[in-house]
Amino acid sequence: MSTPSPKNNLATGAHYYIKGINLLWRKELRLYIIAPLLINVLIFISLTSTLFHYFNSGMEWMLDFLPSFLHFLKWIVGLLVGVFLLLCYGYIFNAITNIIASPFYGILAQKTQELIAGTTPQDEPLGTLIPRVIAREIHKLIYFISRGAFVFILLFILGFMTITAPLVPVIAALWGAWCMAVQYVDYTCDNNQLAFTPMRKRLRANLYSSTGFGGMVMFASMIPIINIFAMPAAVTGGTAFWIKELQWQEES
Repeated sequence: MSTPSPKNNLATGAHYYIKGINLLWRKELRLYIIAPLLINVLIFISLTSTLFHYFNSGMEWMLDFLPSFLHFLKWIVGLLVGVFLLLCYGYIFNAITNIIASPFYGILAQKTQELIAGTTPQDEPLGTLIPRVIAREIHKLIYFISRGAFVFILLFILGFMTITAPLVPVIAALWGAWCMAVQYVDYTCDNNQLAFTPMRKRLRANLYSSTGFGGMVMFASMIPIINIFAMPAAVTGGTAFWIKELQWQEES
């Protein structure tokens, strides 16, 4: 059975994302982030305008569930609801951009690996690469939806109980962090022909680093404008995570 890396901690995981941001400025990668950035800008404009249009009505609708004798807690509940809605916004933004931009992210991950480690995944024609990467994205989406359904039911139940309601954004954030780690480490794993299930096992064996990295991605994706650059940085940071902490880990 594989053992967690001694680097396995939240701070190290967060550092991989910071490294990913720094890598975006390397001239060797600039060409490969143009297309993802353009896609992100278009999705950002559409999704953010929709969020602002429905945000207030959504807040009022959710606060209507608060019992009258707890109205003095309205500002706290409003804050929790706001955080939850921002988490939903970040997750939806990621889901849409990843489906559309996944072939470009695969290429960016490959070039990042060449830059950091000097190694090159096996070459693959674009005609084979693009359908394979899109199929992998759909596989991940099915995983996120199937597991996420159980998380949603849990959050729904907890949200109706006053004593457990504050746990809702915490659990949602942890689930979002895990999803982001899976999503953005997978591009490099896919390039190196590591199957989806073994990839998740390696992330679980380095759970603290995975949570630190995924949490940073989730946080950045919740912030308008910053989230335009958050996804390419997550790809380059996820590649660094793979090279430094996951690449040589044996399977159980």
